[in-house]
Amino acid sequence: MPAPSATMPRIAQSGSPELVRIAASAADKDDAIRQVGQLLVAAGCVAPGYEDSMVRREAVANTFLGAGVAIPHGLGEDKGLVRHDGIAILQLREGVEWNPGQTAHLVVGIAANSDSHIAILRRLTRLIQDEARIAHLIATDDAEAIARALHEDGAPAAETVPAEDYAEVERWTLDYPSGLHARPASAWVEAARGLSARLRVRHGAETADPRSLVSLLQLGLKAGDMIVLSADERAALDTFVKTVRRLTAREKEDAARAAAKASAPVRGWKPSGEAKAIAGVAASPGLAIGRVHILAPAELVVPDEPVDLVAGGAALEDALTRTRAQMKVLIDDTTRRLGAGEAAIFKAQADLLDDTDLITLTCQLMVEGHGVAWSWDQAVGRIAGQLSALGNPVLAARAADLHDVGRRVLAAMDPALAAGSLSDLPEEPCVLIASDLSPSDTATLDTSRVAGVATALGGPTSHSAILARTLGLPSIVAGGAQLLGLEPGACVIVDGDSGRVWLDPTPQDLESARQWIAEIADKRAAEAAERSRPAITTDGHEIAVAANVNRPDQVEFALVQGGEGVGLMRTEFLFLERGQSPSEDEQEAIYRAMIEALGPRPLIVRALDIGGDKQVPHLDLPREENPFLGVRGARLLLRRPDLLEPQLRALYRAARAGGDLSIMFPMITSAWELIRLREACEAIRIELDAPVVPIGIMIEVPAAAVQAKALAAHADFFSIGTNDLTQYALAIDRQNPDLAAEADSLHPAVLRLIAMAVEGAKGHGRWVGVCGGIAGDPFGAALLVGLGVSELSMTPRDIPAVKARIRAADKASLEALARRALEMEGAAQVRALDGEAA
Repeated sequence: MPAPSATMPRIAQSGSPELVRIAASAADKDDAIRQVGQLLVAAGCVAPGYEDSMVRREAVANTFLGAGVAIPHGLGEDKGLVRHDGIAILQLREGVEWNPGQTAHLVVGIAANSDSHIAILRRLTRLIQDEARIAHLIATDDAEAIARALHEDGAPAAETVPAEDYAEVERWTLDYPSGLHARPASAWVEAARGLSARLRVRHGAETADPRSLVSLLQLGLKAGDMIVLSADERAALDTFVKTVRRLTAREKEDAARAAAKASAPVRGWKPSGEAKAIAGVAASPGLAIGRVHILAPAELVVPDEPVDLVAGGAALEDALTRTRAQMKVLIDDTTRRLGAGEAAIFKAQADLLDDTDLITLTCQLMVEGHGVAWSWDQAVGRIAGQLSALGNPVLAARAADLHDVGRRVLAAMDPALAAGSLSDLPEEPCVLIASDLSPSDTATLDTSRVAGVATALGGPTSHSAILARTLGLPSIVAGGAQLLGLEPGACVIVDGDSGRVWLDPTPQDLESARQWIAEIADKRAAEAAERSRPAITTDGHEIAVAANVNRPDQVEFALVQGGEGVGLMRTEFLFLERGQSPSEDEQEAIYRAMIEALGPRPLIVRALDIGGDKQVPHLDLPREENPFLGVRGARLLLRRPDLLEPQLRALYRAARAGGDLSIMFPMITSAWELIRLREACEAIRIELDAPVVPIGIMIEVPAAAVQAKALAAHADFFSIGTNDLTQYALAIDRQNPDLAAEADSLHPAVLRLIAMAVEGAKGHGRWVGVCGGIAGDPFGAALLVGLGVSELSMTPRDIPAVKARIRAADKASLEALARRALEMEGAAQVRALDGEAA
């Protein structure tokens, strides 16, 4: 099907850029909202994620104005995502159902930090009363005409009611910080329609019937405007005024949340005065000063090596499959950590892997006698070039995505074709700015020439971010396109604790930052010097401190950081990072390598934990509406012996050669599951004549914590996964970006479940560890010790600070702190106790 016309004028009038897409199409209302939101993102008006806020906004208030016009916009609390005011228009000639009986043909996406959207609403409400003009705008090919219509105030609608007030009058100064926008106006309408009396709202000489949303929005009321509310019955007026005033608290609360989001508290070092910054997401702690060096994509020469068509097709499919799996991991991880808005960047890239035009062109070039890698690279370049040539910023962004994912596929075909060049770094330590960094790029960074890193894309749990922490490089990710527009050579400060890049620092700020860096270096040096010492409290209570690692090559660093073993080996990564399941022999080799790297130290291997936010494409698992409540972890293993038995055989074969190996099973909810899994273990152990190894379980659901004593009768140890336990205990989907901040593992409800698990384990003399996120937080670790946890496992770089925190306290004070935490009302109150365990 030919692509629709997509003329996209960018007209700057009154400081508001406008984007218009002509003859667009949308599958449904959500699709239309996301499309218009993506226009705003592409134009730089808003940060990625604003489109999700627009969808959530629509769920709480209908933004259909009438006459085929809808005005989706973000939640008030997400105003911090708005970089500058702007609107975007999607012309849908065929229309899309907005709500039953409502069809939208012009979708006007609004991004506004100020009350400028009130003026836009005013123009629109007048415009929709001109049916002929609306019909023309829906059909026109002239994008300029649509843009002009939204800049013109037009004549006010003819008065249909007298300008005089009714007999009963109340004067009021509007105190909604964002003015009378659609949501409070809808509440006015609902209140007015519930009254039998006649009502009127007047501002100056203009009046409105409060039963009509369009009429109210035409007034264009802003905060501070004095209005007159009148009615022909006093009781009705009093009821209406009460509703109007009651909304003030909510509107102010929304404005306060928006202000808080826009100016999130800066942890640690702060510049003086009103310093400018680009906000991203903290990825690797610390402060770094340097001049901007922008990493330009390297020019890649792809050799043309013709291959047999069958072999070439197989190589292409294999590379695409492996890249899809890698992208799925990246999408899931980014969604969980940053939210669906940020993950949408990678979802868009992953979708390009199934583009039929791209794959068809690649195959056509192979048929002409070219090599598979060369054909793929040419197809990517040609299609990306066509998209860029259209002058459409959204499609230009898609071209950039296509180049990025194209390079991923090339790297999957041949690691030698991995992109990126770091050969031209300046001699003086710089701040490296890039769209994104591959793990190989990050791993090879010369830390004598790179002081810090800031990327436009990425997530804090990506391999690149983990490597940056390993290298000790302060780093932020997801800083947006603004980063790439920085002037090369400009001096900046990367703050890996608050997730900001501070611009144009003053001499005083530079001196202050250098002093802060020196103090942190001294503190870390002191912790590092003691990292090999055990974590023993001042009164002699020892806590085992281990590391969470996935591969044998990560063990050495974990031990150097003071790790006393591996408390969690996530075996799902053996499946996620490849296009097929590893064989029994391959698994045994990896487990054996882990044991040998650790020597006499303990290794706890978690059996395959697939499901929920970790899906493996090549396993062909059935799609579930709610995978977090479906077949995952132990439930999957019990249903798929083809996955369970090869892994158990590999583990027992590895144990047969010696080492301190334990096995633990994820997502246990009932004793019968563990009993059946232990039976499977014992059958394989006997068959292989392998040694008995401890069998433990993850405590990840409230049911397991509540039933801890019964489970401890069949388990040799517990390891608490606080990330999942928090999700299930608080009924918060970690992938919901609107709720992610509330999924705090220090919530008293979660702490009480941990206490229950510890108490249940004591009944059978079992030990309890924690391998979730709060184990690596020094304050969280202190609380866990106070609750009776005896082993903590964490990211290796967190080990020295956690050990130092434990060594600085006595067990009795930590127990008292834990008791206080259990009595708190919420996670914020628990965190406020920080400092009392030091």
